[in-house]
Amino acid sequence: MGILGRVILRLMPITPKFFIRWVANRYVAGSDLSDAVEVMKKISLEKACFTVDVLGEEISKIEEADYFINEYSNLIDAIVKNNLDANISLKPTAFGLLIDYDIALVNIEKISRKAAEGQIFVRLDMEDHRVTQSTIDVVKAMHNRGLTNVGTVLQGRLFRTNQDIDDLSSSLRGVSDVRICKGIYLEPANIAHRGYQDIVDATNSAIDRLLETSSYTAIATHDMPIIKHSLNAIAIRGMGPGIEDPREGVSSWGLGKGEGYEFQMLLGVRGNVRRNLAKQGHRTRVYVPYGKRWYEYSIRRLRENPDVAWHIAKSMIMPWTNRR
Repeated sequence: MGILGRVILRLMPITPKFFIRWVANRYVAGSDLSDAVEVMKKISLEKACFTVDVLGEEISKIEEADYFINEYSNLIDAIVKNNLDANISLKPTAFGLLIDYDIALVNIEKISRKAAEGQIFVRLDMEDHRVTQSTIDVVKAMHNRGLTNVGTVLQGRLFRTNQDIDDLSSSLRGVSDVRICKGIYLEPANIAHRGYQDIVDATNSAIDRLLETSSYTAIATHDMPIIKHSLNAIAIRGMGPGIEDPREGVSSWGLGKGEGYEFQMLLGVRGNVRRNLAKQGHRTRVYVPYGKRWYEYSIRRLRENPDVAWHIAKSMIMPWTNRR
């Protein structure tokens, strides 16, 4: 992490909220659903599709889940009404996963079923290691209830990830859909890689494993070494833009997906790279967070992973390196 990144972290407790908002404006669509819709309409012109996240996570009372149920319901209606090429991402802890698993299951099923009616895919975001297994369990439970429009995220840095890939592929029989990322949470050294190159290598290995197990592979990264590895891994398997997924055992992906894979990037990060991938014909998806809890989201992300502070500092002093 750079010196400016460390300075930002140390100044956070006394940083005016308006400054945090100024920084967040680049990475958060806005406070309201209408803001997210407008952002998506604009970026749609760049041949991008979307996954939308209502900001907020880990509720302390199960009643707080009602807010997310209502907001995601409205979000699904807005996606359908505006004919947006978008799916939704939700955090299981916002639906009560750490409070009552059974109630969380009911809450998530409610949203997933409504999304299925609108032909919308649901991505369960992966949070820290406390809920890795229970999040995977929720995905399996949804599929057992006929909701095959549900997938999750796996973090390359975790030692268990390749095993989880095999488990999901075997359990979901041709409709496994996984977003793979390095992972933002600084997990304990006994369960996760900590060094940059180790994390990159592990993430690349997980991408290979996903492609080998015929899972739909959503590659969520801004790292050029991972992007280059992924492009090569896709090509050597005879996959690519305009080519029907040649792997055995896969079903028709549908739900606005690509030919067995896609690239995903956060709103406001490496837009030039995303546009270049789209120009080459690869399906690209933008992660669009919005909501009234933008401040908590921004602060939490900075505290969870100090490297984010460096990326913010870099984009402020060298904006040409990180076009939106």
